[in-house]
Amino acid sequence: MSLPVLALVLLSFLILVLASGVWIAVGLGLVGLLAMWLVTDVPIGQVLATTVWSSASGWTLTALPLFIWMGEILFRTRLSEQMFQGLSPWLQWLPGRLIHTNIVGCGIFAAVSGSSAATVATIGKISLPELKKRGYDEQLSLGTLAGSGTLGLLIPPSIPMVVYAVTANVSVLQVFLGGFLPGLLVMALYMGYVIIWSLLNPDKTPPRDPALPFFEKLRQSAKLMPCLVLIAAVFLALILGFATATECAAWGVSGALFLAWWSGTLSWKTLFESIMSATRLTCMIMLILAGAAFCTAAMAYTGIPMALAEWVKGMQLSTHMLVLALTIMYIILGCLIDGISMIVLTAVIVLPMVKEAGFDLVWFGVYLVIHVEMAQITPPVGFNLFVLQNMSGKDTWTIAKAAFPFFILLNIAVFIITTFPQIVLFLPKLAFPD
Repeated sequence: MSLPVLALVLLSFLILVLASGVWIAVGLGLVGLLAMWLVTDVPIGQVLATTVWSSASGWTLTALPLFIWMGEILFRTRLSEQMFQGLSPWLQWLPGRLIHTNIVGCGIFAAVSGSSAATVATIGKISLPELKKRGYDEQLSLGTLAGSGTLGLLIPPSIPMVVYAVTANVSVLQVFLGGFLPGLLVMALYMGYVIIWSLLNPDKTPPRDPALPFFEKLRQSAKLMPCLVLIAAVFLALILGFATATECAAWGVSGALFLAWWSGTLSWKTLFESIMSATRLTCMIMLILAGAAFCTAAMAYTGIPMALAEWVKGMQLSTHMLVLALTIMYIILGCLIDGISMIVLTAVIVLPMVKEAGFDLVWFGVYLVIHVEMAQITPPVGFNLFVLQNMSGKDTWTIAKAAFPFFILLNIAVFIITTFPQIVLFLPKLAFPD
């Protein structure tokens, strides 16, 4: 069987399997089984056992359940209420006023969470009622929350970043560091949009609250200090090389437990719920990684990834044209499957092409995570849209319409980091000089 025919057969089989509703991990495993059955006499069971074990036994993966658990613990605290109260006095002077609490609050929670859905739910449960009560534009409130919730994937720690690093065999720590400045860039783009929108629509922005004395602002922000100290400690430990990503995850869990105790929400019930929720999510991701590892090994036997890489090389696409083609592909995929699956499903094909084109794999990881962010706010499977639908009572398409400007801003961020890759690579190269 020729390679084009084989690729078409396997792609058709994958589409059929996924359309039937089979789990992503099982679907990838079935595709791998078919590929090996068609092209090689190597013992399939031996390859399956070896690849599944190697995908699940790496020390790097220890950080994954810890970061997930940290987000689950903080999700059950009073952090969102404290964030709104602590941030609002400092943001009143900006055009858009308290709308910025969505963006800054999500950025802060993202730095201790790693989960987009947890970021949206935690900040939204207090900010949406408060903004509505004060008369802020509901579309802008929903849009900023949907868009800013995606910062949970870009600002380290990030669950998709850990998955990408394991899949691409690159340093989790370097990918984390690479995501920090682009995360600030996306926050700046969001806040800039809110400022411009507010200046163009002054009648839709309520008047600012009465000014507070400086020390009263500090008093209201005091409860945020433990969270900010946790963020600073984890980030400085990462960038200064005092701890690995896994060690920082362990310290992060300890800090999250302290914050939960500090806020008075740490109980046996919340502890058990956080452990069970983190276990379920970790098992789902690990199963997907195992299926993807076997599928990747099977694809290597077929020779399809290498042939595609050579084909792309022969087309002699410019850097920007290749990035544009990949962006279109990932936007389409983001409308159909979740972000974790998008990473592992395309890695076997895309990574050889990316290496052949000369892209830095740390840079590409951040580029890919921004597209995973887009997938969180694109219908019909954008998870942030579902979270906000349950919280606001609006339908998914109304929320998607509100989030659309922030989808455009994420595309602008992709263009910026493609034109200026130093934004991504500055901190990794600072911490790990050649």
